[in-house]
Amino acid sequence: MSTLLHIDSSPLYGRSVSRELTAAFVSQWKATHPDGRVIDRDLNATAMPPVNAEWVGAVYTPEQARTPQQRELLSLSDSMLAELEQADEYVIGVPMHNFGVPSVLKLWIDQIARVGRTFSYGEGGPKGLIRGKKATFIIATGGIYDAQTQRASFNFVEPYLRSVFSFLGVTDTTFLTAGGTSALNQGKDRNAFLAPHLQAVQTHAQTF
Repeated sequence: MSTLLHIDSSPLYGRSVSRELTAAFVSQWKATHPDGRVIDRDLNATAMPPVNAEWVGAVYTPEQARTPQQRELLSLSDSMLAELEQADEYVIGVPMHNFGVPSVLKLWIDQIARVGRTFSYGEGGPKGLIRGKKATFIIATGGIYDAQTQRASFNFVEPYLRSVFSFLGVTDTTFLTAGGTSALNQGKDRNAFLAPHLQAVQTHAQTF
């Protein structure tokens, strides 16, 4: 049985383009995998404190030596890591915020990027420990930041996510971007805008 981890990070909910597109992906994925399981993680509905010195100390304390307080500090991270490990495939909705990823997504990455769990260091350098997974990132940007465009260098979303997930061992990645969402605030018809992006997402989900 295949398992899909579905993550949303937009704070806009009903107005969110990335959420609508990830929902379409999940719907198509369910149709393609009728016996599959979906794990939903809404990062805006998850209280995630920033990483602090106590959290780092708990991570670097051997598991059998951790105090009850340290285990409690890592409990959310452990839950999120379990979701990553259980899933075969990931779909992650990412609105661009100030040319980068939303703060809640960065907090999630800080929680799951853990030495000994998702990566390790050895004589050959760092090694990603999340193997055999596939990830689709559905990105929504207010402007147009595609390659070869005037503002391509402003796009830190795709390079960052590609680098982080590759570091963790996830190299089978797809990026689907709905650029120019600011036009929706200027009167562009939402259905007309979304139509080609929904088609791209659903087509990809059929082969995912």
